[in-house]
Amino acid sequence: MNLGPLERAIMDVIWDAQKSLLIREIQERLNDGAEKPLAYTTIQTVAERLVRKGLLSRAPERKAFRYGAARSRAEHLTELMLDALAESPDRSPVLSRFAQSVDLDDALRLLDELARRAGRGPAEQPPGWVPPPGQGD
Repeated sequence: MNLGPLERAIMDVIWDAQKSLLIREIQERLNDGAEKPLAYTTIQTVAERLVRKGLLSRAPERKAFRYGAARSRAEHLTELMLDALAESPDRSPVLSRFAQSVDLDDALRLLDELARRAGRGPAEQPPGWVPPPGQGD
């Protein structure tokens, strides 16, 4: 499910916050440094649209609602990638092109995950390969 620019901006604010936010908190973050500030009602309307799409959840707080991500950014991006792949009647060329297009570190991460899924250990790394920060610790 592709998002419009304001939908994406709202989701980015909530994903970056890593917690649920009130509309006024979303508005403050979106309008920080903006040339043309967004109205409260505009943000509220788009947030409600995101709730209907299943991307946001909301919980009452006094006379307002807190909006939180219904799924992580990684889950959302994975869905986008799978949707794009599903559009091709022949996935082989798309997968091949994707594999050739990602950088080596990403290709190796993908290979490791596929090896784990197949019940094998991590893929062998090429000589001199150093894992990205946070991996291989």
